[in-house]
Amino acid sequence: MMSIELPEAQILAEQLKTVIIGKKVINYQLEDYEKMQKIGFMNKNLNDFDRLINKIISNIIARGNVIRIQMTDQVNLIIGPEYGGIIRFYEGNKHHLHKFHLLLTFADQTYLTVRLISMGGIFASLDKELESVYLFRRDFSSKLSPIDSTFSIEGFRNQFNHLNRNLKSILVGKDAIIVGISNSAFQDIIFRAKLHPKRKASSLTSQESEALYNAIRDLINERMRLGGKMDFIDIYGKKGQYVPMMGPNKKGTTCKNCKKPIEKISFGGGQIYLCLECQKDVE
Repeated sequence: MMSIELPEAQILAEQLKTVIIGKKVINYQLEDYEKMQKIGFMNKNLNDFDRLINKIISNIIARGNVIRIQMTDQVNLIIGPEYGGIIRFYEGNKHHLHKFHLLLTFADQTYLTVRLISMGGIFASLDKELESVYLFRRDFSSKLSPIDSTFSIEGFRNQFNHLNRNLKSILVGKDAIIVGISNSAFQDIIFRAKLHPKRKASSLTSQESEALYNAIRDLINERMRLGGKMDFIDIYGKKGQYVPMMGPNKKGTTCKNCKKPIEKISFGGGQIYLCLECQKDVE
């Protein structure tokens, strides 16, 4: 299932900034929410969403995979689309809305819908409650973000080079040193850097760690430039144009560099597609 990672979250946030900042929320509607609420993907008390009524959108920030919609009176809507979530903006006829878990109606009769396809979260929270929201605490943290101006090769190496852990555990998951990368982006990053996922950070040469840093930056920038991955849908319903270099779409194909077959391995709790010729495990 397609994951919403840092590039897609940034695209959504930037688009939302252009259309909903300054709008007043006059109503909300929840549908098909029981399962999501039961597993902790929405507020335990659904009355918390009453806080959104009559609030004005003041700012929108994305960090990692999570979007924070800030409103007046210290109210926030935290959205973590995570795996295949869809956020859509509509003008005009409300009857054309797609399925949603949350619908916001604005004073000018435009609409915002949010639907979680798999994992994720939709939370209405006050500023003082944000640290209790796991998705916010995870991504709006002190961890490095590949699009921050402070994301330098020196800072990356300082946190990276001494770790005796495999690359996937360092770049993906709750113990990652950076935010916004899931298995999809990880596969392309290590292919670009010509590294095997089992390599330990401490084993990388200076040139290899620089290649990894550059691969992270290049992957993020290219996906943002192309409107996200090809199965990502933006707030207008437009699909992204970035075609993954590695992943299920490469099943049965050959490496574009060496023409050897693309292989699939199980590692780190997921499936990884790679070229065992270009991405050798040298340890």
